[in-house]
Amino acid sequence: MKVTWLGHAGLRVEQDDYTLVVDPGVFCEPVLLNAALAAADGVLITHEHADHFAPEPVAAALADRPGIEVWTNRSVAGQLEGTPATVHTIGDGDTFAPGGIDVHAYGEWHAQIHRDVPLVLNTGFLIGGGIFHPGDALTVPDVPVELLLVPAHAPWSKTSELIDYVREVKPSHASPIHDAMLSAPGNGLVDALLSEEAGRGPGTGAPYSRMALGEVFEL
Repeated sequence: MKVTWLGHAGLRVEQDDYTLVVDPGVFCEPVLLNAALAAADGVLITHEHADHFAPEPVAAALADRPGIEVWTNRSVAGQLEGTPATVHTIGDGDTFAPGGIDVHAYGEWHAQIHRDVPLVLNTGFLIGGGIFHPGDALTVPDVPVELLLVPAHAPWSKTSELIDYVREVKPSHASPIHDAMLSAPGNGLVDALLSEEAGRGPGTGAPYSRMALGEVFEL
């Protein structure tokens, strides 16, 4: 299984001749996102916020490739009514296998941004039995995780919570995503705090490294 980071929360996952795109949002690198959607057979969307679900490029891809299937929660599914895609409404505990890639859905709600901001639905995805994309929540799967994608920064997050999250999940490897709101120096600081390198961070128990934008990471 090949994984390519598209920027921010977006992923391209390929196995055999099947291409799955995860969270095609507005902060993805446009060239990478458009290429991924042009090749997509299936799409996973964790929640409705624009940095995870960009309606215009997604709608364009669904119009160009009417055979695409989408798996998402009922809130996003409602926004995709009328498109030619087959849209599957899923929720916590559901399992399915697009293109033979096993996917398990985890969680129900987005993390709280502020008590005055209404919560939206959020569904994390365990992909291929090893990659966990939590969307915008610190959901802990009940199975071992090979690659944990850690939301590096968001309006709802604290770095101390991310450290404890990695410690609780105990993945074989952790890699940051969801970093569009950070500068390069800011990303460096987050990387240092989440790193297992001696003398840098407090330690999470998991090897940590950043995926290179657009480069294939193989599992």
